[in-house]
Amino acid sequence: MATVDRRGPYICGIDAAMDVVTGKWKSLILWELHSHGTRRFAELRRGLPGVSEKMLIQHLREMEQDELVHREVYREVPPKVEYSLTEHGISLNAALEALGDWGVERIRRIGADTVHIDAARDTTTAKTRSGNRAPSSRR
Repeated sequence: MATVDRRGPYICGIDAAMDVVTGKWKSLILWELHSHGTRRFAELRRGLPGVSEKMLIQHLREMEQDELVHREVYREVPPKVEYSLTEHGISLNAALEALGDWGVERIRRIGADTVHIDAARDTTTAKTRSGNRAPSSRR
């Protein structure tokens, strides 16, 4: 797989920051690793309903290149691979915290549905505006 060298030139700091978090799943991967700590690939995939295996692999590789995620391979059979945030990833997640707060306020303001993920049971539940919960199908 050819890699893209994302090293500018940039217009401003936001341009440089968005370069490493562009894509629907990267900020959610950061959140998942921040919330749950070190995760194996299957745990990450269960925690991110809707992400394809191909997209998760692609984003994890890019995030590893950008030094946001550390990939630890254990030489055993079957192979074990774990992902965790680097210091650089932790600092980016902290920078995104205000954006997350803004998003929570937006959800409240527009009355949007939210999703609860129960990775242990491999299910998601949508919480509707009325407060009722309805199970969602997983892909």
